[in-house]
Amino acid sequence: MALLEGKVGIITGAASGIGEATARTLAREGAKLVLTDIDDSAGLALAEELGAVYLHLDVSEEDGWPAVIAAADKLGRLDIMVANAGIGIMGTAIDMSLKDWRRQMAINVDGVFLSVKYCIPAMRRAGNGGSIIMLSSIAGLRGSVGLAGYSASKGAVRLFAKSMALECAQAGDGIRVNSVHPGIIATPIWTKIPARSNAPIDPYAMAAATVPLGKAGEASEIADGILFLASDLSSHVTGSELVIDGGLTAGRATRMVQ
Repeated sequence: MALLEGKVGIITGAASGIGEATARTLAREGAKLVLTDIDDSAGLALAEELGAVYLHLDVSEEDGWPAVIAAADKLGRLDIMVANAGIGIMGTAIDMSLKDWRRQMAINVDGVFLSVKYCIPAMRRAGNGGSIIMLSSIAGLRGSVGLAGYSASKGAVRLFAKSMALECAQAGDGIRVNSVHPGIIATPIWTKIPARSNAPIDPYAMAAATVPLGKAGEASEIADGILFLASDLSSHVTGSELVIDGGLTAGRATRMVQ
């Protein structure tokens, strides 16, 4: 039997990268899905392929959330919320404009807050628990030069997940809340972040130089971690951090050359 047979989930930022891989993985395991994004052409194509529902959603705009929850309710009880949508804006804090700081915080933090604000009541109405998975980053675990704003946003997600896990535990609603912390993953986001030389960042080259396992991760590997947290395999896991980074945050390793 598929791990998510009969379950209903919402995935934000589902049109590409980790969101797309997660949609494919959860659908393969039997979940009925509501996919959201602002890239309507890619989102609609993916939803059609997977037999899912697609809705345009800027996660930072509250007005769009009730329709997303209503779409999930039409599929059955809401079991899974994957708060994946996010952006990365590179640059030192003193060079970053307040507009960019607020935009990054709005999508990366406000969007996650709104996902929880609207999905928890729906999960509680169903009365069958649920799993909320928030996408943070290894940048939410440690500082990084040129990513102060991004790190601040992802660090906020990390602690928000822990606090919400405790609030749900205290309420006794059976809802589990966890965060996922990818390292250097080969997704389209890297083509959208200009490096200091204004050339696109090559995640494969970066990972080869810094990741102990010697390679960049793939979006499907993050999706597999999300699948674990979404499924009953993780029934005793809440308030935890799932780090998927090829050993990057563990320290430095010198590989032996044969």
